[in-house]
Amino acid sequence: MSDTTNNYGNVVNVNGGQGNVGINYGTVGATPDDRLRAAVEELTRLLQDLRPHLSPEQAQTVDEALPELTPDRAALRQRGLVLASVAQIAAAVGAVGQPVVDALGQLIALLS
Repeated sequence: MSDTTNNYGNVVNVNGGQGNVGINYGTVGATPDDRLRAAVEELTRLLQDLRPHLSPEQAQTVDEALPELTPDRAALRQRGLVLASVAQIAAAVGAVGQPVVDALGQLIALLS
């Protein structure tokens, strides 16, 4: 009989330690969907904070955009016009809208 060991897959040797639960394949912290959800929630909160600084027409556009902001990657990619409209409004109100512009940039980066 041979003393050869054939391993087809991951081999893990644990020598001591505490709380060893498995292999980390490079995902540390939040999953991509958690980050997307957090980015959408942050953008929604910032848009609510921005409303008092908007004209009635701008506020209406934001109100119509809010239901479109969902943590669904495919849906958000199709709603580029909604994101562009919100970005344009945020940029138009100046420095007070900059946090919204920044949040949109982070959200768009997560979508690509």
